[in-house]
Parts: sequence; C-alpha cells; structure tokens
Amino acid sequence: MHCAWVWATLYWKISSYNLVSMPRRKPGTLLPLEHDLLAAAIEHQLGRNQPTYGYQLAKAIAESSNGLLAHGTLYKALGRLVDRGLMEASWEHDPPPSRPRRRLYLVTGAGIQANANRPELMQVTRPQPAILPEPLT
Repeated sequence: MHCAWVWATLYWKISSYNLVSMPRRKPGTLLPLEHDLLAAAIEHQLGRNQPTYGYQLAKAIAESSNGLLAHGTLYKALGRLVDRGLMEASWEHDPPPSRPRRRLYLVTGAGIQANANRPELMQVTRPQPAILPEPLT
C-alpha cells in the first residue's frame, strides 16, 4: 500500500502531462516541419519519380532557411505523414552490405494537394497601412 502511494506521488510530480495541458492542433492541419518534409520530398521526386529517404530529406531541410531540430523529430513527422496517407513508406530492397537498409518515402497525390494548400503559398491580401492625421501643434 505504501509503495503504491509513493509511486503515485512521484508520478504526479515528474510527469510532464500533469504540469501544463498541451495545445492540440486542429484536425487536418500540418505542422511547419511536415510541410517542409512534403516540399523537400516533392522537389526530390520531380522528374525522377523515385522515393527518397529520411536522411536525404533532413539534409534538404537543414540547407533551407528553416533548419532542422533533431532527427527524432524528423522521423516522428514522417510517421505522421505516412499515417495520414500523405506519404507512402517502404523498406529498401537489396541495400549494399556496407550499410543498413533505408526506409524510402514517396509523396502521394493527397500529399501534393496538402502541400499546395500550405498557407504561405496562398495569395494573402495584406491590409494597407492606415494614414495617420497630421499632429496638432
């Protein structure tokens, strides 16, 4: 009985889920990293029609102005894109014996459409600055 109480007390103190409620994103929205992954994969596929692998996408994003936080973040985002049907994933067949096989990613039609709906790619009308009256002297 005492051990269960101690465990529960420690869990409530160290669990990050109990400190702050994490914001949820709206269903159907993509994170900026997910948009960047789609854009990099589409750019790689243009004219080649060949899948790309995660490290190749990581290099492309790191070369862009956005940068990349961590490879763990990259592969979680790739998994979410595959789960949503925006990318297809498969394992490489017959890799060279000098390296492990790669997970290959191919953007689907739904992924191309989702990338086309990227907010910053859409035409945005900006409000005109207000004309302020002359100051009174």
